[in-house]
Amino acid sequence: MSTAIEVTGLEKAYAGKPAVNHIHFQVQKGSCFGLLGPNGAGKSTTMKILSCITQADRGSVQVLGYDVAKQAEEVKKFIGYVPQNITLYEKLSAYDNLVFFGELYGVRGKALKERIMEVLQQVGLADRANDAVGTFSGGMMRRINIAAALLHRPKFMILDEPTVGIDPQSRNHIFELIRTLKEEGMTIIYSTHYMEEVEALCDDVAIIDHGEVVAKGALNDILAQYGGKSVYLELESDIEPNLTLIEGSSVARHGRGWKIETDNVLKTISEVAELCRMKGYKPIQLEVVRPSLEMVFLQLTGTSLRDA
Repeated sequence: MSTAIEVTGLEKAYAGKPAVNHIHFQVQKGSCFGLLGPNGAGKSTTMKILSCITQADRGSVQVLGYDVAKQAEEVKKFIGYVPQNITLYEKLSAYDNLVFFGELYGVRGKALKERIMEVLQQVGLADRANDAVGTFSGGMMRRINIAAALLHRPKFMILDEPTVGIDPQSRNHIFELIRTLKEEGMTIIYSTHYMEEVEALCDDVAIIDHGEVVAKGALNDILAQYGGKSVYLELESDIEPNLTLIEGSSVARHGRGWKIETDNVLKTISEVAELCRMKGYKPIQLEVVRPSLEMVFLQLTGTSLRDA
């Protein structure tokens, strides 16, 4: 898989305060790349630089070999950008909004009419083409924003917090659309502060905190490198098991059960099962806990993502 986007030493400050501080990452062609971090971490600034909306103070971004600062007009031709804030004319219909944006992208006439119906179908709103956007839910408006970014058949999609404040139906539509676009070979950059979305959609990830990349790489590699290994036990009764008998582990209360941090999950789960048998404990749940991005972020920054 070859590199589609290369970000090197990117810096951007506003009123002397760094928003993005010397960040580096690569995005592979045909992948979904997650840019994860709390609000104010620098994700939107990075997205705007990649989309040729804002210029960096230092560093460079190469998109398919084009420099976004020096060759912005070329880069804009094959990037579809979905901003964090909805940008639609609420008094116009969905169709008329897409005519406006299509013409901005240089798509006109019969080709534009055909393309509008295609993208409306893709976002699941073909039956609402002639309705005023002002009558749509926030999630439906977001889907029209995505449709607008698809009109010129971009090679890359950049989505900045596309599911903030939307209904579950629209969220599912967006997820399925992203998966379909990726299967068709599109490269996607997905910015969010929702960890579960990155875990559900992304192949690679860069975690940003205070304008700096604190971890990056393949999602599974990051989880394996930084995520703690643990076993979860939940019992049928309120008995508190004596888990101090499990060697080489750290035990803490977790929800209705206990989480046992360990370097050898197979040995630990076997020992816990044997302990339950010997003591007559009745487990409801005994399983290996998959590392999560929540654990990773907490380990790297010392705070949870939503509180950061």
